[in-house]
Amino acid sequence: MLSNTPMLDTVAAKIVQKYQQSSCEQLWQERAQKQGQPKPAGEQRAVEMMRNDPQMRAAFIDRVAAPIANKMFECGMIP
Repeated sequence: MLSNTPMLDTVAAKIVQKYQQSSCEQLWQERAQKQGQPKPAGEQRAVEMMRNDPQMRAAFIDRVAAPIANKMFECGMIP
């Protein structure tokens, strides 16, 4: 089952760590810089894999949603 792959664990951990260690200012700056820019090839591949595998997508979202949402809330990026 792809939802428990080491790649998924690694990517999810990296994303959670980024949000937990970044300041609100850093996240706002990164968000502004990335608007309208194409995603890197590796990120595009990962997104495509998750589009094609609902179980993998659910497992990924389950791991990253709460930490990302909490940080975005703290930074005023969501209501």
